[in-house]
Amino acid sequence: MAQYSKDRIFLCTRVYVMPDSLRRFKADIFQALAHPTRIAIIELLDDGELSAGELIDKLGMEQANISQHLAVLRGKQLVANRKAGNQVFYSVRDPIILKVLALMRRYFQKHLKEALEMLDEMDKASAGTGQ
Repeated sequence: MAQYSKDRIFLCTRVYVMPDSLRRFKADIFQALAHPTRIAIIELLDDGELSAGELIDKLGMEQANISQHLAVLRGKQLVANRKAGNQVFYSVRDPIILKVLALMRRYFQKHLKEALEMLDEMDKASAGTGQ
Protein backbone atom coordinates (compact mmCIF):
# COMPACT_ATOMS: atom_id res chain seq x y z
CA MET A 1 0.00 0.00 0.00
CA ALA A 2 2.88 2.37 0.71
CA GLN A 3 4.21 1.68 -2.77
CA TYR A 4 0.84 2.61 -4.30
CA SER A 5 0.81 5.89 -2.40
CA LYS A 6 4.35 6.67 -3.48
CA ASP A 7 3.47 5.95 -7.13
CA ARG A 8 0.37 8.07 -6.83
CA ILE A 9 2.36 11.01 -5.46
CA PHE A 10 4.84 10.61 -8.32
CA LEU A 11 2.02 10.62 -10.87
CA CYS A 12 0.46 13.69 -9.31
CA THR A 13 3.79 15.51 -9.34
CA ARG A 14 4.31 14.52 -12.95
CA VAL A 15 0.83 15.70 -13.95
CA TYR A 16 1.56 19.17 -12.59
CA VAL A 17 4.99 19.43 -14.23
CA MET A 18 3.89 18.42 -17.74
CA PRO A 19 1.02 20.89 -18.19
CA ASP A 20 3.24 23.79 -17.09
CA SER A 21 5.88 23.00 -19.70
CA LEU A 22 3.16 22.49 -22.28
CA ARG A 23 1.60 25.82 -21.33
CA ARG A 24 4.97 27.53 -21.78
CA PHE A 25 5.33 25.89 -25.20
CA LYS A 26 1.87 27.11 -26.23
CA ALA A 27 2.59 30.60 -24.92
CA ASP A 28 5.81 30.72 -26.93
CA ILE A 29 3.95 29.78 -30.10
CA PHE A 30 1.21 32.35 -29.49
CA GLN A 31 3.88 34.94 -28.70
CA ALA A 32 5.49 34.22 -32.08
CA LEU A 33 2.08 34.70 -33.70
CA ALA A 34 1.32 37.83 -31.67
CA HIS A 35 2.17 40.18 -34.54
CA PRO A 36 -0.14 40.70 -37.53
CA THR A 37 2.79 40.59 -39.97
CA ARG A 38 3.86 37.15 -38.77
CA ILE A 39 0.30 35.87 -39.14
CA ALA A 40 0.21 37.37 -42.63
CA ILE A 41 3.45 35.56 -43.51
CA ILE A 42 2.04 32.22 -42.33
CA GLU A 43 -1.20 32.83 -44.25
CA LEU A 44 0.70 33.73 -47.43
CA LEU A 45 2.62 30.47 -47.14
CA ASP A 46 -0.66 28.53 -47.04
CA ASP A 47 -0.50 28.10 -50.83
CA GLY A 48 3.10 26.87 -50.78
CA GLU A 49 6.60 28.15 -50.40
CA LEU A 50 7.58 31.68 -51.34
CA SER A 51 10.91 33.40 -51.65
CA ALA A 52 11.83 36.15 -49.23
CA GLY A 53 11.53 38.60 -52.14
CA GLU A 54 8.00 37.43 -52.93
CA LEU A 55 6.99 37.85 -49.29
CA ILE A 56 8.45 41.36 -49.27
CA ASP A 57 6.54 42.25 -52.44
CA LYS A 58 3.25 40.76 -51.26
CA LEU A 59 3.44 42.45 -47.86
CA GLY A 60 4.78 45.76 -49.20
CA MET A 61 7.25 46.10 -46.35
CA GLU A 62 10.97 46.67 -45.98
CA GLN A 63 13.32 43.70 -46.31
CA ALA A 64 14.81 44.26 -42.83
CA ASN A 65 11.36 44.24 -41.24
CA ILE A 66 10.30 41.01 -42.98
CA SER A 67 13.65 39.41 -42.11
CA GLN A 68 13.08 40.11 -38.42
CA HIS A 69 9.63 38.54 -38.51
CA LEU A 70 10.93 35.51 -40.43
CA ALA A 71 13.67 35.09 -37.83
CA VAL A 72 11.04 34.91 -35.07
CA LEU A 73 9.00 32.36 -37.03
CA ARG A 74 12.11 30.29 -37.78
CA GLY A 75 13.18 30.50 -34.14
CA LYS A 76 9.90 28.95 -33.03
CA GLN A 77 10.12 26.46 -35.91
CA LEU A 78 6.87 27.64 -37.47
CA VAL A 79 8.50 28.11 -40.88
CA ALA A 80 11.24 26.21 -42.67
CA ASN A 81 13.65 27.70 -45.15
CA ARG A 82 15.83 26.43 -47.97
CA LYS A 83 18.40 28.20 -50.07
CA ALA A 84 18.50 27.96 -53.84
CA GLY A 85 21.31 30.02 -55.28
CA ASN A 86 21.04 33.49 -53.83
CA GLN A 87 17.37 33.12 -52.88
CA VAL A 88 15.84 31.84 -49.67
CA PHE A 89 12.47 30.12 -49.85
CA TYR A 90 10.12 29.77 -46.90
CA SER A 91 7.35 27.30 -46.19
CA VAL A 92 5.11 26.39 -43.28
CA ARG A 93 6.89 23.73 -41.26
CA ASP A 94 3.72 21.97 -40.15
CA PRO A 95 0.27 22.59 -41.68
CA ILE A 96 -1.29 22.21 -38.23
CA ILE A 97 -0.44 25.86 -37.58
CA LEU A 98 -2.62 26.78 -40.56
CA LYS A 99 -5.48 24.89 -38.91
CA VAL A 100 -4.87 26.83 -35.69
CA LEU A 101 -5.16 30.11 -37.61
CA ALA A 102 -8.30 28.86 -39.41
CA LEU A 103 -9.85 28.01 -36.02
CA MET A 104 -8.97 31.48 -34.75
CA ARG A 105 -10.67 32.96 -37.83
CA ARG A 106 -13.81 30.91 -37.07
CA TYR A 107 -13.69 31.99 -33.42
CA PHE A 108 -13.45 35.64 -34.49
CA GLN A 109 -16.29 35.31 -36.99
CA LYS A 110 -18.54 33.60 -34.44
CA HIS A 111 -18.00 36.26 -31.83
CA LEU A 112 -18.26 39.06 -34.37
CA LYS A 113 -21.61 37.64 -35.49
CA GLU A 114 -22.78 37.50 -31.86
CA ALA A 115 -21.66 41.09 -31.29
CA LEU A 116 -23.43 42.29 -34.44
CA GLU A 117 -26.62 40.48 -33.39
CA MET A 118 -26.41 42.14 -29.98
CA LEU A 119 -25.98 45.57 -31.59
CA ASP A 120 -28.94 44.87 -33.86
CA GLU A 121 -31.08 43.99 -30.83
CA MET A 122 -29.94 47.17 -29.08
CA ASP A 123 -30.83 49.22 -32.18
CA LYS A 124 -34.28 47.62 -32.29
CA ALA A 125 -34.80 48.28 -28.59
CA SER A 126 -33.75 51.92 -29.00
CA ALA A 127 -36.10 52.36 -31.99
CA GLY A 128 -38.96 50.92 -29.94
CA THR A 129 -38.43 53.47 -27.15
CA GLY A 130 -37.98 56.39 -29.50
CA GLN A 131 -34.38 57.06 -28.46
